[in-house]
Amino acid sequence: MRVFVAGATGILGRHLVPDLIAAGHQVTATTRTPGKVAQLQAAGAEPVLVDGLDGEAVTAAVLAARPEVIVHQMTALTDMRSLRNPDRAFAATNELRVRGTDNLLAAGARAGVRRFVAQGHNFVYDRSGGPVKTEDDPLATRTVPSAARQMAAMRHVEEAVPRRAPEGIVLRYGTFYGPGASEPLVDAVRKRQLPVVGGGTGVWSFIEISDAATATLAAVERGAPGAYNVVDDDPAPVAEWLPYLARVAGAKPPLRVPAWLGRLLAGEFAVEQMTNARGASNARARKDLGWEPRYPSWREGFRAWVRG
Repeated sequence: MRVFVAGATGILGRHLVPDLIAAGHQVTATTRTPGKVAQLQAAGAEPVLVDGLDGEAVTAAVLAARPEVIVHQMTALTDMRSLRNPDRAFAATNELRVRGTDNLLAAGARAGVRRFVAQGHNFVYDRSGGPVKTEDDPLATRTVPSAARQMAAMRHVEEAVPRRAPEGIVLRYGTFYGPGASEPLVDAVRKRQLPVVGGGTGVWSFIEISDAATATLAAVERGAPGAYNVVDDDPAPVAEWLPYLARVAGAKPPLRVPAWLGRLLAGEFAVEQMTNARGASNARARKDLGWEPRYPSWREGFRAWVRG
């Protein structure tokens, strides 16, 4: 198939493009950075230099490529070392999730593209109820004030893609880790800059970056429209996974601080994720996409990642 990958040199795109090529697909891949064009060529893709916020340029690129599938992986995650104000840290990504999504959907409609696969996140679920969510559980309608725009942008993807694409799919990825995905996380753990806050009761779901790519490939090729949690089999509270990561990274155990101190040090959003996050089930992705992660648990995944 002809596949148009927007944001092909991002964290996930760097793994996805070679997977698509290896599977026999013809890939047109976009980047905003001239210096990354050669990287896409070397992977076997047809590179296109385009800004996802330029609607006319996006439409022209999609019409020229004549894709059968569009994959939306556009982000601008350059520095995630501090999430005290996530709306500020994710400002550019929020724009890509709103205007960039609209531009790609409009271009896809002009080109007659049916299948549209977009990047989401499993942190969109409402925090009430049980610790592990399925795709049928309600999404959050509000969040801490410093993340309001971030949540609104993720909700926009969730609502616009299935409404405007005949075969719209949103992949609710877990937290990425692995080569090139989250080195600042390990760096912070080794420096003991990432404490367990307020008991660490927030439940996280992870996904190794190459596993996220194979799930995306599966969604390009098959599966009914809708949302899929792309996570491993092992949702776990912060109090469990964070000390384990410190141990395999050869670091001292993380500090433990009360929630009030966490708010002073890292802000309300970080405390919310540490104490009240919800994990996700991958049962639908396994069944309907015929996908399974190479790393079923972050335990073996963390070991492989940290030890290279």
